[in-house]
Amino acid sequence: MPQNLSAWIDLTIHLIVMLALALVTFCYNSYVGAAALLVWALLTAFAWERCRDRERRFERYCMGVIRNVNHVMNYAVDALPQSILLVNKDGHLEWCNDQLGAALGGTKPEQGTAVADFWPKVDIAALWDEEGEHHFSHEGRSYRVHHRMVPTSPQMDPLLALYVEDETEFANLRQRFHASRTALLYIQLDNYDEIMQGQTEAEKSMLLLAVRECLDAWMDGHGGFMRSISDGEFVALLDRQSLDHAVAEKFDILDQVRKIVNSKGLPVTLSIGLSLAEEQTFKVLGEEAEAKLDLALGRGGDQVAAGIGGKTQFFGGKAKAVEKHTRVKARVVAHALRDIMESADKVYVMGHHNEDYDCFGAAMGVACMARVLGKPVHIVLSDMNEGIDRILDMAGKDEAYDGLFVHPDDISGVISLSALLVVVDAHIPHILADPTLLERIPKLVVIDHHRRSENFVKNPLLVYIETASSSASELVTELLMYFGDSVRPTRLDATALYSGIVVDTKNFNVGAGVRTFDAAAYLRRAGADPVLVRALFQSDYETTVALARAKANAEYFPGGLIVGSISERLPNGQIIAAQAADGMLRVDGVRMSIYVFQLPGDVVGISARSTGEMNVQVIMEAFGGGGHANVAGAQVKGMPLSVVRGNVVDRARAYIEEMDNDESHTAG
Repeated sequence: MPQNLSAWIDLTIHLIVMLALALVTFCYNSYVGAAALLVWALLTAFAWERCRDRERRFERYCMGVIRNVNHVMNYAVDALPQSILLVNKDGHLEWCNDQLGAALGGTKPEQGTAVADFWPKVDIAALWDEEGEHHFSHEGRSYRVHHRMVPTSPQMDPLLALYVEDETEFANLRQRFHASRTALLYIQLDNYDEIMQGQTEAEKSMLLLAVRECLDAWMDGHGGFMRSISDGEFVALLDRQSLDHAVAEKFDILDQVRKIVNSKGLPVTLSIGLSLAEEQTFKVLGEEAEAKLDLALGRGGDQVAAGIGGKTQFFGGKAKAVEKHTRVKARVVAHALRDIMESADKVYVMGHHNEDYDCFGAAMGVACMARVLGKPVHIVLSDMNEGIDRILDMAGKDEAYDGLFVHPDDISGVISLSALLVVVDAHIPHILADPTLLERIPKLVVIDHHRRSENFVKNPLLVYIETASSSASELVTELLMYFGDSVRPTRLDATALYSGIVVDTKNFNVGAGVRTFDAAAYLRRAGADPVLVRALFQSDYETTVALARAKANAEYFPGGLIVGSISERLPNGQIIAAQAADGMLRVDGVRMSIYVFQLPGDVVGISARSTGEMNVQVIMEAFGGGGHANVAGAQVKGMPLSVVRGNVVDRARAYIEEMDNDESHTAG
């Protein structure tokens, strides 16, 4: 029987001492000793009874407390403002509190009921053996579930505890907050000067009125606010809910405005830069929207660049970039580039990895500018440049180009605050011949004709991107025209630039405009040799056979798509893939050709071409690449060629179907 051990031990010590004293007394006087022993016995009996009485009263107290605690605990569990469930591994209910019944409309489920019967979206298998939080909705209500395993003995089946809270009000508040976020839009007619050229004042007014009415109707339909800030430029506000509708419609305002044409049949196109407010200030919001507009314009216009959730999404981009009829911008850029070069003590020129003739020709043109100013200049070439080996051999035999070409290893120690780095035919850091050079030479100029990517080199002093231009070589040639009267390109400089234009225009068949032929004429006067250019592009027997084999295994898909593949690791596989893609565009009915090819290691390359009806750059961006509307490419790592080919086919067919559907709707 349990005892109050602490009190009994204390009494025992006293009783032993008293017994000893009584025995000592008995030794001296038996009568007094006997009386003492009798008193001791009575005290012992009294102490024993008192201890037992205290023990009984303590036990009654404890039992009362336990009964009250159990009652309170049971009440607390049942009355908690959340449902508590214990379920087994099969997802069946073992126990629940009364709140579950209230959450289910007053009917408490019986033991053994499957949780999926009343909450189908709760996947017990996914939550089992995990501790965390899960959200789900059911019949218009939103719930948050905290789940954890219940510690059980080895003899018992394991159980999962679910603590379910109704968070409908909070979810509705969160949704209202989400829908009320502000989106700032900068809207611009990206070909304003071109569509207004040659128009009468009445025609200009009617054209702007038609655009404004179209924009007003679109904004009214989405409950937005818009004001004009200058000719052809607008600022607008939308809430997130309206923005989601616009995104779902893929900003059909671009298609609506494109139907408006001037008296010469030139369509109007819009560019929109959009930024959605999250936690940034309105100042930052405005800067981001302006940056997105610059990005949309840099990609050729006729599109929306939207910054949503920390990511940039692009919509549109269907129209071709319009060639500018004047070279005012080229003259301004040429003078600015000259001033920047004059302040530098050395000039480095760099293009993309695995240089082609356009990249090389543009680099040679920039090097010519630097030599005119008497600046030491180097062209940085990557280790993979087999495509330009013939013209490199020609330059190596000319003493005038001694020391001009360097590789990244040759300049690994170069760090200069006064040197200038000019990037040509590219603007994405990781595809450059030597990306580390961007960090070591902060003064940077970019000259490119590709549609601007979100992943742009940081903090350039000067950016010259003209997506309507046929090639980077054409842009550099125009800069040479205005760089100074003393500029005299050598025969090899002019030939390199001419070959770059020939390659990117497919011998003046694709993307060549009036300014392209003007640039070619300037280069011919400077000594460019078309016969030599034709010799540069001659291929050997093995390459010709490989090219024929690549064309033979191509597959045609409905909608004008041809996709081929080169599974062998050929030393010039990229060139063969590009030539095969170019050649397939000559097949009747083909609007887009794409080739996938194996590169060294686990890298698969993609080369895409278009007749101009489709924008292959949009497709290549999905694979981490980019390029031009008619010529683009990408590289995919860590994925088999067959898988990449399948993904390319799926993406391209979906794009063609979407474009054809949009055109049919427009026609309707």
